Amino acid sequence: MSLQDLLEVVPAGTGEQDLLRAIDFTRLPRHVAVIMDGNGRWAQLRQKRRVEGHRAGIDAVRDTVETAARLGIEVLTLYAFSIENWKRPESEIATLMGLLKHYLRSELDTLLRNNIRFRVVGRGHELDPDVRGELERAVLRTATNSGLQFNIALNYGGRAEIIDAVRSLVAEGATGDKITEKSLRRHLYDPDMPDPDLVVRTSGEYRISNFLLWEQAYSELVFTDVLWPDFRRENLFDAVREFQSRERRFGGVQEPS
Repeated sequence: MSLQDLLEVVPAGTGEQDLLRAIDFTRLPRHVAVIMDGNGRWAQLRQKRRVEGHRAGIDAVRDTVETAARLGIEVLTLYAFSIENWKRPESEIATLMGLLKHYLRSELDTLLRNNIRFRVVGRGHELDPDVRGELERAVLRTATNSGLQFNIALNYGGRAEIIDAVRSLVAEGATGDKITEKSLRRHLYDPDMPDPDLVVRTSGEYRISNFLLWEQAYSELVFTDVLWPDFRRENLFDAVREFQSRERRFGGVQEPS
């Protein structure tokens, strides 16, 4: 989508338009990953139950996916549920899985209409059959779409991903110098997924929480105080603008001009 097309859906005379005009559409991050954080604090600040924060977070997911697709970003990965999240109360986990199933059922037509391909990264085989069924249905139905690749990191952990990749290599008989960065990458959950150029974390926390440890070796990190349920397209615009202000060296040294 062009800048002009996006300006038509952004309210005129707002800071959103200023942010949008500041974005260089020739230097967009190819892959944006987001650590969605702050649902519980959002609910606490409003004296609501934690579940209400999770429900409100669905609106942020919808807005972020739509905005990423309109910007022309190729891949968007949202960290939805970590392996460590199983330590939460059973009632909260049940609510999160229920919200996930509801989202997939209610948004599938929107994903199809907007040419968005849905994928899952993580140990999906460990999820309950009803959850797996909804995920597999969305993956299958959107498999031939050619627009934004929308990944949900679910039952995911960066260390677990690396361990699973090494186990697969060992099972193939790989040893010693046969185990390389290239061979290990082939066994990651989505080996064809490009590394994230930009990783955004909401809610004012400054950590990566075991997210895409292998893939974000040279990602640009942007931290925002905005709680996830309040995250909207202007916040994504701002993160992209911040990304474009950075000088990426990938471990090299800039030559003097």
